Parts: sequence; structure tokens; C-alpha cells
Amino acid sequence: MASWHETAIKTIYATPELTAAEAGGGDARVGAPTRISELDGWRAMSILCVIAGHWLPLGPHAWGLNTATAATGMALFFSLSGFLIARVLMTREQVPVFLIRRLFRIMPLAWAATLILVVVNGVSPITALANFAFFANLPPDHLMPGGHHLWSLCVEVQFYLAVAVIVAVAGPRGLWLAPLGAIAVTIARIDAAQPMSIVTWHRVDEILAGATLALLIYWTDAPRWIARLPRWTPLILAALLLLSGMETLVPLAYARPYLAAMTIGVSIFAAPGWLRALLCSTPARYIASISFAVYVIHGMLGDTWLGTGDTLEKYAKRPILAAVTWLLAHLSTFRFENPMIDLGKRVSHRFQRSEGSTRP
Repeated sequence: MASWHETAIKTIYATPELTAAEAGGGDARVGAPTRISELDGWRAMSILCVIAGHWLPLGPHAWGLNTATAATGMALFFSLSGFLIARVLMTREQVPVFLIRRLFRIMPLAWAATLILVVVNGVSPITALANFAFFANLPPDHLMPGGHHLWSLCVEVQFYLAVAVIVAVAGPRGLWLAPLGAIAVTIARIDAAQPMSIVTWHRVDEILAGATLALLIYWTDAPRWIARLPRWTPLILAALLLLSGMETLVPLAYARPYLAAMTIGVSIFAAPGWLRALLCSTPARYIASISFAVYVIHGMLGDTWLGTGDTLEKYAKRPILAAVTWLLAHLSTFRFENPMIDLGKRVSHRFQRSEGSTRP
């Protein structure tokens, strides 16, 4: 009987026949992206790390574990995003379809949250525009109280637009610019002494590292080499990733994008059975499904009465804050976001049909 990592390799390299609409004219080696269950687990892990870093007292303050844990969560989140976006664009060259679906995934909740924050804070028109147009993280930043964490959505959307232009011009093979871009951004971070930044050109290497991982897995023989690594390798990488977020270990911070990508990539093909079971579990899948809403809502509520007060009061209210955040995230995901995602799919399908009818 084949081991699970051998099965994973066969699944990764599987090339199911595509319809013309699915292929989108792409010349990539792979077919339709297959689901990798471990990615749900890492998405769940990413949001749990962010929440823990923002809400819980993690060790002595001098150790900086809160910052390190939150940074680990964001690095995992960004790497996953880069990986998944690259997967889609490798097999579907229709850039408008990609943009329609991604924007319907991100914008409804992001814009709803932004509208609430704009009204509550009574900000200036330029601040409102910067947040609605996803450039509020660029200097001088225009992030709002209750919305400082939304800088990450700015980085995400800016990446979507940039990679869409690249693939529109150069096709899927243009994604090979990702590793070059990641290295260039990391060098720029080192030169500017920016171990951790919210500015796109000093943070997007975390997304580009994830995109590079997708290239290595789908367009090279890397999976077969990765599968030969010891099963405990992702645990060592995860520990190094956590250390890379500590302010006292600045040199390691510049490796954070690559440690996050390697942790995710190695776990797909070489991991202890218990870790794989955890990553592929039903609870992990559920947490992953509501993770985006949890992220957006947790920062907003954290700036309200539920998240403020002196130390004792603040932590006494944490269970209520967590319960309200989870409830709102569940409702947002299944009653608001998922219908908008479905709408985006319908719009993209209509676009595909209209494009097909106009071709000679």
C-alpha cells in the first residue's frame, strides 16, 4: 500500500482533463488544482496564531512571544495566499475571471468593515478613499482606529492586481518572476533595516515566497525530494518560523517568508501522522472556512469596549470577545460572504460565456 506522502505526490502531479473554460488557454503543466487538505489546517493555524498573539498573554513580556506568534500567523496566511493564487493562475490564464472571483471574495466584507469604520471614526475623505481603494498601508498610512490590522488586505489586493498584470502580459510563465521578486523585496528589507513592516514593498516577500512554493511543487520535481525528508522536518521549520518573529532575533526575521513557505510545503509531503491528522481535521477545516471573517472582525471588536480596559478587566472580557467574534464570523461567512462568492462565480461564468461567444 502506498504511503500517504506517495499518494500526495500522485495527487499533486495528477493532470485531469480540463474543459476549455477551466483551462482558459493556459500552457501550464498541471490541470485543475486539486484540493490539498493540509492547507486548511495551516489556514486555521494562521488565524489562531494571530488571535493568540493579539488576545492572550504568551509568556514573559520580555520574550516577545505575542509579537512572534502574530507574525507567524501572518506569514503563514500570506504564504498560503501566494501559493493558492499561483495555483489558480497556473491553470487558468483568464485574468479577468481570476480578478472577479478574488474581488468578490475579499471586497464585500472588507468594504462593509471599512464603511463601518469610516462612519464611526468620522475620517477625512482621503483616509476613506485610501481604505476603500486598499492603499492605506502605504506611507503616510491612513489606517483607522479599529482597522489597523486591515493593512494586510491592502498588501493582498495590491498583489492580486500586480500578478494579474504580469500573467495578462506574460502568461502563466510570468509567475517565475515571483522568486526574483521575493529575493528583491527581502534585500530591500535588509537594506532598509525593516525586519517587520506593513508597507507592501517591505512585506510582500511573504506572499511571493508562497507563490514560489507553488512553482516548485507544480513545475519541478521538488515534491519527490521533499518526501525524502525526515517526518519531523516541518516541526523544526515551524519552530524556526516562530523564532523569526522575535524582535531579539532580527537576522532570522529576514528568513521568515521562506520559513513559512517551507513549513507549509514540507508538511504536504513529509510530516508526522498526528500533524497531518490535525491539519486535515474537521475542526481545522471549519476554522479555516471562517478565518477571513474572524481576522477582519477580531480587530474591529478589539478596539471596542469588549477589548479595552485595564489588564484585569481586559482579560476578564476575553471570553465574551472571543464568543462574539466567532458568532459574527460564522454568520458573516455563511450568510454574507459565501453568497457573494457564489455571485462572483456566476458573474465570472457569464464573462466566460460572453468571451466564448465573441471568439471567431
